[in-house]
Amino acid sequence: MPLSYNVLFLCTGNSARSIMAEALLNHLGNGRFRAFSAGSHPTGTVNPLALSTLVKQDIPAAGLRSKSWDEFAGPDAPHMDFVITVCDNAAGEVCPAWPGQPMTAHWGVFDPAHVAGDEAGLAFFRAFVILERRLKIFTHLNHESLDKLRLERQVRAIGQD
Repeated sequence: MPLSYNVLFLCTGNSARSIMAEALLNHLGNGRFRAFSAGSHPTGTVNPLALSTLVKQDIPAAGLRSKSWDEFAGPDAPHMDFVITVCDNAAGEVCPAWPGQPMTAHWGVFDPAHVAGDEAGLAFFRAFVILERRLKIFTHLNHESLDKLRLERQVRAIGQD
């Protein structure tokens, strides 16, 4: 296994959950992980509440953008070690064939973008906390010493809470 891992977080719109996961892992990963995010049908914009949630938690948010998963399926795309869906819609879609057969997992998180009014900010914070907890577990797995099948099982189990 490599000393640094590329991780792609997928969601349908790539505007909230997958964006927060990308920023969080790049922050928590201490150089051991390079995180990316994309959507099957990207909105083209990052939800402002996702950005403000990251900023309030001191997570760098500069440069985050909503993008298509097609950017990561081509021959010039970075090789992915892990592809993790964070929304149920993306998990059920037919994904591109990722070069290199990365490990896959589904970590479904409720969509905070569907919450309106005064509760919206709290919904984004709750989604952030779920992602942060899962990513802390993920970064503490012994990626180097586990065989691929065992590691994939452990990564998938993280989303079963």
